[in-house]
Amino acid sequence: MLPIDAAAHGSRWRRRHPAEKALLGFGLTLCAVSLPPWPGAVLVAAATLTVLLGPAGVPGRALWRAFRVPLGFCVTGAVPLLFQVGGGHGLVSLAPDGPVHAAELLLRSASASLGVLLFAFTTPVSDVLPRLVRAGVPAPVVDVALVMYRIVFLLLDALAKIRQAQAARLGHTTRAAAWRSLAGLGATAFVRAFDRAHRLQSGLAGRGYDGTLRVLVPAATVSRPFLAATGALLSGLVALTLVLERFLP
Repeated sequence: MLPIDAAAHGSRWRRRHPAEKALLGFGLTLCAVSLPPWPGAVLVAAATLTVLLGPAGVPGRALWRAFRVPLGFCVTGAVPLLFQVGGGHGLVSLAPDGPVHAAELLLRSASASLGVLLFAFTTPVSDVLPRLVRAGVPAPVVDVALVMYRIVFLLLDALAKIRQAQAARLGHTTRAAAWRSLAGLGATAFVRAFDRAHRLQSGLAGRGYDGTLRVLVPAATVSRPFLAATGALLSGLVALTLVLERFLP
């Protein structure tokens, strides 16, 4: 199991309805994207971090390990805005407003990523997918997503064991050996994926599969106080951003 999935299953908000956490997480993401980067995105990022490390109880180290990957993409996307191609300063030169645009993009994308991580760290995928059928998503699509979600962890476990076995047989000592081991790893993973899919199909057929996977969904009720607090937080961020925008440069 991936660390973010393990954190979601052990979260303090594990028993809360996914709709509550979706409203909070994606509401913060929407605020980060739609409000002005300064001071809106900064306020949204601060509020999201406070909720993640406070009421949600997400460990700071686990949050940083998950956040540094999207942060790297955010930085990579912001760097090209620093330069311009053509013009009177040569083929490639610094853009006049490049640092401002790059900083704005970085603030927006980083704070929006934190909002998505808030939902991911508090809501297991197994709690969300079965409820999508009630939201109008076709049942076969949800079934395929559930099966793929469960198979991914089996394949990751198999890949880890194969790499362990290759390392024990000195399969990573030289560059040539590492490339051979990588090729063998890909081939073995491909064969095992098809084998597991075939066995899964046989198992479902033996259990009278009729086109719908029936899973037990934990009972959860929507909390009105939580929704009210979420609305107050989002409204407060919007109002505070509009007020501070008038006084801050």
